[in-house]
Amino acid sequence: MNNKLILCSIVVLFCCLNASAQWSPAGDSLKTKWAEQVDPQNVLPEHPRPLLERSLWMNLNGLWDYAIAPQGAAEPTNFDGKILVPFAIESSLSGVMKEVGARNELWYKREFTIPSNWGGKNVVLHFGAVDWKTDVLVNDILIGSHRGGYSPFSFDITPFLAGKTRNKLVVRVWDPSDAGFQPRGKQVINPQGIWYTSVTGIWQTVWMEAVSPNHITAIKSIPDIDNQLLNVTVSTSNCNVTDIIEVKLLDKGRVVGTAKGLSGREMRVAVQNPTLWDTSNPYLYDMKVTLTSSGKVIDDVKSYSAFRKISTRRDEAGIWRMQLNNKDLFHLGPLDQGWWPDGLYTAPTDEALHYDILKTKDLGFNMIRKHVKVEPARWYYHCDREGMLVWQDMPSGDHGQAPQIQGGQRLNFGLGQGGQWQARIYGGGTDRVRTQESIDNYYQEWKEIMDLCISNPSVVVWVPFNEAWGQFDTEKVADWTKKYDPSRLVNPASGGNHRPCGDMIDLHNYPAPEMFLYEGTRVNVLGEYGGIGLPLEGHLWWNRRNWGYIQFQNEKEVTAEYIKYAKQLQGMVERGFSAGVYTQTTDVEGEVNGLMTYDRKRVKLIEAEVRAANRAVIRQLNQ
Repeated sequence: MNNKLILCSIVVLFCCLNASAQWSPAGDSLKTKWAEQVDPQNVLPEHPRPLLERSLWMNLNGLWDYAIAPQGAAEPTNFDGKILVPFAIESSLSGVMKEVGARNELWYKREFTIPSNWGGKNVVLHFGAVDWKTDVLVNDILIGSHRGGYSPFSFDITPFLAGKTRNKLVVRVWDPSDAGFQPRGKQVINPQGIWYTSVTGIWQTVWMEAVSPNHITAIKSIPDIDNQLLNVTVSTSNCNVTDIIEVKLLDKGRVVGTAKGLSGREMRVAVQNPTLWDTSNPYLYDMKVTLTSSGKVIDDVKSYSAFRKISTRRDEAGIWRMQLNNKDLFHLGPLDQGWWPDGLYTAPTDEALHYDILKTKDLGFNMIRKHVKVEPARWYYHCDREGMLVWQDMPSGDHGQAPQIQGGQRLNFGLGQGGQWQARIYGGGTDRVRTQESIDNYYQEWKEIMDLCISNPSVVVWVPFNEAWGQFDTEKVADWTKKYDPSRLVNPASGGNHRPCGDMIDLHNYPAPEMFLYEGTRVNVLGEYGGIGLPLEGHLWWNRRNWGYIQFQNEKEVTAEYIKYAKQLQGMVERGFSAGVYTQTTDVEGEVNGLMTYDRKRVKLIEAEVRAANRAVIRQLNQ
């Protein structure tokens, strides 16, 4: 081994040891097994955008400088220490585990270099998600801002690099949490009960890629199985009117469909007898998209798509049913909060992110309701691969901490038979009155969230509101959602103020399933039920204040109660229910009503019995 190679090896080893010495999980909170696999030199290294991949990209996750400063202050001259991006500052895996609060801003800083083989290319800087208001500075120039805690955004930073060898990147974030009007899901400053720790700042991968000045920015693919078509719209940046886009659809490497067109224009890719994507055979086609200018290919990306259809129809008994590929299908799945004890909003590893989906499928479910949270693009990619249907919620906000009981809405919450807590939200209700700023922000963020998932075949239902938390202009929002994406179903208000709009009416009832309303003009679903609690020592976020609608002492008791509810739900399928959502996938902080513990180390029910019960419910619709 020559001296230069030895020296290089020593430098690399020193850097790795130094990074490890600068970071360790903060606090003594609960951890998953994947926390031990987090490497500060290689954090979430997978490509963060599977639906639009290029080969020239660079991950910027890792240790950054951070500082907490009063809102409106200048950039700090001295930073407080190191933070592991992309874990929120309140999380253990950030290495910090501090609150920021609505009166402060969180600052990040790091340096980066542009790879030598990126010469002649533009450089685009990407953020998977940052909560909530983000300002980005490159080499001390404010290059752009973004408001929204759940959607990706990017900036072309090429003009600000100025040929420098080392470049400075600074990110400033303000997040008022539940003191603001913005969508924030279940985050609160003072977590308790069903409300959880705030998440501030960068919580998804930060990365860069090299592109041509004219390049592909988005791919929207919507299948039409009745006409054996895939409708594809490709968006570009700085495209000339004569530039040509070509889409190729591949089946195991063989081209089975092509189309050419212009930027922003829908193209129809015809495929004879396509293999349909469904829950038992989640078949994906590879896609190659190229951008040609003056006969020369200037950009090419990899993507994928699938052929599937989600629709409704009235069955022989006059009941509206949901269909997948023109066949009735009962949707059964857990309410999935997507929280982690060590990373809060962010899974420690991609394997951990994938695990919850695999375990949900293994338990016999065919659907996940992603509850008032949005996941990284890779989560939807895993659902696409596994054949898991997704109902996607809009994160609630604008004083949505508790249902606003106004007008004709009725909320029943109290002790029922056997001393069990029962909750039911239903009725007409009065929607909230929001400011115009709040309304505009809602539509902006909802559109960006829909754009994130619009090409994922797994996503089949949009849910704009949950339980009247910040619910406003329901008919307008549901109509806008349906017009923006007519290929999917709209659940206008899960358990909230019911309005005659959208594709379904959604009831919530705890703990047991109950069909206390029925509507003959839309699909009827049970959007939440269950909440069977089992606190397991050694797997608790808090050793006190553990909460659930009903609690038992061991897995046999919990399993028996779960199966009892499943059989009750099974009997309601024939009467009109077309979906059921069980609360919930895992324990979350003070809630102990998960199918798994918060650290994912224990499944709290007898898996084989749960699997059999779930499959029986799903089969009931086709008996």
